[in-house]
Amino acid sequence: MSRVYNFSAGPAVLPEEVLREAAEEMLDYNGTGMSVMEMSHRSKAFQEIIDTAEADLRDLMGIPEDYAVLFLQGGASQQFAMIPMNLMKNKSADYIVTGQWAKKASEEAKKYGKVNIVASSADKTFSYIPDVSDLPISEDADYVYICENNTIYGTKYHELPNTKGKLLVADVSSCFLSEPVDVTKYGVIYGGVQKNIGPAGTVIVIIRKDLITDDVLPLTPTMLKYKTHADAGSLYNTPPAYGIYICGKVFRWLKKQGGLEAMKAHNEKKAKLLYDYLDESKMFRGTVEPKDRSLMNVPFVTGDDELDAKFVKEAKAAGFENLKGHRSVGGMRASIYNAMPIQGVEALVAFMKKFEEENL
Repeated sequence: MSRVYNFSAGPAVLPEEVLREAAEEMLDYNGTGMSVMEMSHRSKAFQEIIDTAEADLRDLMGIPEDYAVLFLQGGASQQFAMIPMNLMKNKSADYIVTGQWAKKASEEAKKYGKVNIVASSADKTFSYIPDVSDLPISEDADYVYICENNTIYGTKYHELPNTKGKLLVADVSSCFLSEPVDVTKYGVIYGGVQKNIGPAGTVIVIIRKDLITDDVLPLTPTMLKYKTHADAGSLYNTPPAYGIYICGKVFRWLKKQGGLEAMKAHNEKKAKLLYDYLDESKMFRGTVEPKDRSLMNVPFVTGDDELDAKFVKEAKAAGFENLKGHRSVGGMRASIYNAMPIQGVEALVAFMKKFEEENL
């Protein structure tokens, strides 16, 4: 069996060690005689899985006791509605639009109240993060919303916005667990796990407990109330059990690597290899302002659509998968999440150099 270097933006590469462990346990998890896919979510064995996963995540991120950890379904996109349904007490919220996902979240929120776009980088195809140090935060805003790492456009907030005392809500789907984070700076921090943590189908929500109430918008479905899931320990209904199991294994893998400080250093080293080459290349160039570059998602172009297509085709033949860029940016995109080994980035840069020599 040969493994490719998978640069997909999501679902994305997972640690090989985790995949091997899961394969070994597929037919018999921990002496139960059954797969986690088959076991009851009400069983003692699964309760231990979800409890251990939450404990390890709390340890990794330093999550305080006054925050709840919820393992939910519906992906990050369901949170676009769930957040205003649960938090829009004044029917007003401020959104910073730095890409398609923040834009979609703001459009969804408009169904439930007034949405104020207090900053945007749409004027330059979301290739930068706007100045968020002194925003016109609305006096009646229930929260300020950001997408912290923009998967499509390859930008990242390196400084959180000054919310002037308002609640900060952040979608961290594509930078989840890539570096240390101060959870206390957020009211809600959430992300789909399929980019950096586990298989598609699970979303993790970390929410301050005082925000979990029955005071939600009228007609909010039972399943879309945070309190429903918090009161039931994420087991109100059948959860994404296998996804949670894999997430738990990834949490333990991250702890073995040295935690989030070590992961940040690992990710910075990988990203530097690729960005340094892009900055010196005569053929390829990055599309993001250097100060706002993501450690996770690196879009780049040649400026020639035919050459871009040739590169993607030859890269695939050489064992580099999913390098085609998103249609709104074009070109290529390398997603180099936690589980991408540094050897993968080194091999990609070597291939790019060879391609440049042969096609310039």
